[in-house]
Amino acid sequence: MNLFDLSLKFSGFPIEKAETAIQNIQQIKNNDYQAYVNEKKQNIVEFHLKHTPFYNALAKNADPNNWNTIPVMTKANLQQPLNERLAEGFNHKNVYVNKTSGSSGTPFIFAKDKFCHALTWALIKNRFGWYGLDFNKSKQARFYGIPLDKIGYFKERLKDFLSNRYRFSVFDLSEEALADCLEKFKTVHFDYMNGYTSSMVQFAKFLQKKNMQLKLVCPSLKVCIVTSEMLFEDDKSFLELQFGVPVVNEYGASELDIIAFQNPKNAWQVNSETLYVEILDEKNNVLPYGEEGRIVITSLYNKAHPFIRYDIGDIGILSKQSTLKKPIMEKLIGRTNDIAILPSGKRAAGLTFYYITKRIIEDDGNVKEFIIEQHKKDTFIVKYISKEVLSDLKIKMISEEMERYLEKGLHIQFKRLDTLQRSKSGKLKQFTSLIKEVE
Repeated sequence: MNLFDLSLKFSGFPIEKAETAIQNIQQIKNNDYQAYVNEKKQNIVEFHLKHTPFYNALAKNADPNNWNTIPVMTKANLQQPLNERLAEGFNHKNVYVNKTSGSSGTPFIFAKDKFCHALTWALIKNRFGWYGLDFNKSKQARFYGIPLDKIGYFKERLKDFLSNRYRFSVFDLSEEALADCLEKFKTVHFDYMNGYTSSMVQFAKFLQKKNMQLKLVCPSLKVCIVTSEMLFEDDKSFLELQFGVPVVNEYGASELDIIAFQNPKNAWQVNSETLYVEILDEKNNVLPYGEEGRIVITSLYNKAHPFIRYDIGDIGILSKQSTLKKPIMEKLIGRTNDIAILPSGKRAAGLTFYYITKRIIEDDGNVKEFIIEQHKKDTFIVKYISKEVLSDLKIKMISEEMERYLEKGLHIQFKRLDTLQRSKSGKLKQFTSLIKEVE
């Protein structure tokens, strides 16, 4: 039984229609691809100018026939209640709604229409299929976080069941927890691993200490797919050595789609089926292939919510070998996350803070930007920009959430600032550890 596909259909996401659409797009000839992209770009701009008051106000001088007149959207533009950003005819009940991780420090709530979300899954299934993986059959070892509230927890566990995956928590990366992970690999025939880069690296370091290769423990393992954080070449080589399988690099954004996915020829292939990716300079001029600039993306199919020339907050380079149908991401800057080391010695992935800061992320757009710094093993400072100071009740809730996900006895301080320090790439790093520990 294809439980994964059935679960999508039951939720109203037309996965079969979406898979057919992806196949049809991929069959468009190279010579005809420019016409396909131009048509979709023009259509999505025209649609949102006509049906989305939010976008019409943002793009007052936009001409759908002249791409240079289309303004660049930023995350700050989207920090207002979702209902004020949706296209006519769409509401919370007939769209897919989620929150960005806030990894850039600028969180917001977004929406996709149901066909657009089905396209996302169809593309993911297509890319994973490059490595012989089938979401309805292949067993996944999932290194992700999970909500700790009862409803969120059981919802994710249900998704895990329907998606044929077993979830390993990234909230505890202690040797005891990693030893339990290893035991699970000895007894379950996993086909692939999928999850946060930093968590995978911690597991690989544990295996190195044990002088073990994971493939020898779990012979069914075929591939490891890492996501959400930067994968450096030395880490990739290290992971492949300790796991004994190819390591595949995925780059995506929850509000969009898969952006780039490493293909079997080891090229980081950009999604040109549902997205249009540009590299811009500081003045919003399009840069030629091979030059470094801001990654700006248009979602070609999302009619519920506009993501048109959307500055995702990353810096990158498209290879000179790129074509319109097959762009290749040569370089990506950013998306690194530290490991939090706690007083007990417990380690937690930096993206643990994605779940903790859900308490900060609100649809009213009060908190505009935030970063979290670890100054001592027991001391964390949350620095934020907001319309109003966080209330004592909200601060208490955030502090309790941090202790619940991490451990008791932590000192959480809050500082409201006018500006936050950015990296050279212009990006905010959500979590930074300022402590040093000899390993």
